[in-house]
Amino acid sequence: MGTTLVDIYVPWGVHEIRQNHFDFGARDPKLDVRAFVKMAAERGLYVILRPGPHINAELSYFGIPERVVWDPACQARTPKGNPVVLPMVPVAFPVPSYASDAFHDEAAEWIRAVGKELGDLVYPAGPIVLLQIDNEGALYFRDGPYDQDYHPDAIRLFRQFLREKYGSIAELRRAWRTDDESQTFANVSPPTRFDARSPDDLVRHIDWMELHEHLLGEAMIRFGEVAREAGFSTIPTSHNLPPGEAATALNPGRLSKLVDLLGLDYYHPATPAAHMTLLRRTTELVTRAEGFASPPFAAEMGAGYPPIFAPLDELDSVYTLLAAMGYGLRGYNLYMAVDRERWIGAPIDPHGVPRKLADTYRKIATLFDTVKFHELRRRSPVRLVVPRALRRLARATHAFGPVTPAFFNVIGVGFRESCLEEELGTGEVPTIAAEAFLHAFERALLARGVPFAYAGGDSFEESTRGAQWVVCASAVGVKPELVDKLQDARKSGMIVTMGPKVPHRDGHLRALAEPHKLDGIEVFEDGARADLLVAERVQKLSLPTYPVSPSSCHVTVHEDKLGVARVVFVMNPTDARVDATFPVAKVLGLRDLLAAGYAETLVPESGTFTVRVPARTVRVFAAE
Repeated sequence: MGTTLVDIYVPWGVHEIRQNHFDFGARDPKLDVRAFVKMAAERGLYVILRPGPHINAELSYFGIPERVVWDPACQARTPKGNPVVLPMVPVAFPVPSYASDAFHDEAAEWIRAVGKELGDLVYPAGPIVLLQIDNEGALYFRDGPYDQDYHPDAIRLFRQFLREKYGSIAELRRAWRTDDESQTFANVSPPTRFDARSPDDLVRHIDWMELHEHLLGEAMIRFGEVAREAGFSTIPTSHNLPPGEAATALNPGRLSKLVDLLGLDYYHPATPAAHMTLLRRTTELVTRAEGFASPPFAAEMGAGYPPIFAPLDELDSVYTLLAAMGYGLRGYNLYMAVDRERWIGAPIDPHGVPRKLADTYRKIATLFDTVKFHELRRRSPVRLVVPRALRRLARATHAFGPVTPAFFNVIGVGFRESCLEEELGTGEVPTIAAEAFLHAFERALLARGVPFAYAGGDSFEESTRGAQWVVCASAVGVKPELVDKLQDARKSGMIVTMGPKVPHRDGHLRALAEPHKLDGIEVFEDGARADLLVAERVQKLSLPTYPVSPSSCHVTVHEDKLGVARVVFVMNPTDARVDATFPVAKVLGLRDLLAAGYAETLVPESGTFTVRVPARTVRVFAAE
């Protein structure tokens, strides 16, 4: 199919015979992963290795040995100390704790065993070029804010986290607004449900949300340290964020500093709602990755689906890949390439016979090599910034208990549908007001065809590099450090807009002794007027525009280093065929790069191109 790497899991629970004893082919030849890696090298393929410890892969217990998930010392805990059970098919199981020392000790023995078996096959001595650290580390999809983790080791980590953050117990008591003189760092307890009634009550809840991010980051550090000691120190590492990652405890800005390549998983239907999700999550990935000098990567690009998912057909899979490339993705792993147990619809059937879909993927791979797509860039002069404080507040006020917030993010609903409607004495629901503000600008920019991208407040400097205009949502609070970075961006020549309110608390939602100094930062409260402001900025900044008729379609343009348009994507996520009309300045013709045989060059009429786009299809053109 034109691919250059093979991505393989090494499932702990499959290879383990008994504790700390493993079969890598001596008993069962099917488990000879070393022979498989060598076979890949013989065929000119490089290898991405994914030993977990958590791999998911639709395996029972997510690839972790049954004895480990049933070990009480390893289990994540509810507020009442019970195991946290994941209701996953074909068998529910208690999930491990990312804080448990017992679990880390078990996992370390497994990673060392993999290193002993495969460590001498890392590049350049062998084909292994990338090592994934764990998998979709979102607390095993039981990441409701008060669902877990109350394991004793997690509570101990929380107390140490507070000690390092506040320095003194007096400062903690002030922040948490408690007069309990018996409270110490040794006995402080996390919240077990959302019970805030005012902004002052939010601080301890936000601390608990931040602890989850810290806990996952510390776990990745521990896994990574063992992997390096086990023989994988000379190759880069990666981690993949699951669908709906923006609503989880995974902090991309933090994780980007812990692994070399932070990727996303893509399983999206071709629908207008799913398309907007693709735009948001892909552009945020792209801006963050570019800032950290790494390629935006789809660790799992859906090619088929597990039967427990809502069905995804071939149009869905191809649309998602091409639309993500259209918004800046530069590398992808087809998941899965071959049908197997608990997976259907892949481009190669269970017997190794390529389906028609395999030809499509071969054509796409050839296309992007031909145009040197990795050398091109989608310029996005406008960035919409979502501070981490806003996402933490959304998690803390999640209204559906143990049901993961990521589920709502995946199905395309936002804070209005998934957060508690608590005004907390502010006169409006902060999360909903901030989301409405962002979406107002999103709609206004789309209507005028202005290229924009989402950026994370947790990686602000990296993900706003090269922007002309930055629009930052603010809820109850924002970190003073982020305000300083906004000021620096303004001084560097960017226009900076913040709204819908001037934040009067810090990023941990503690009251400020003095208000944030917003000198030169434009405060814009009326989201209903976003279109007028966008129109003004288009003129003032000479922003590029690619308006499309009908508005249900989308166009992105990729330029070379000289700013010359080279590749144009035209996307139609709807169920109806359309004739899309749009301008592309200084382009005299468009040639379909995916058409069979010779493709006629389209020329503009009265300055615009008209392209027929079938339902749920992306067309890709070379610009001439």
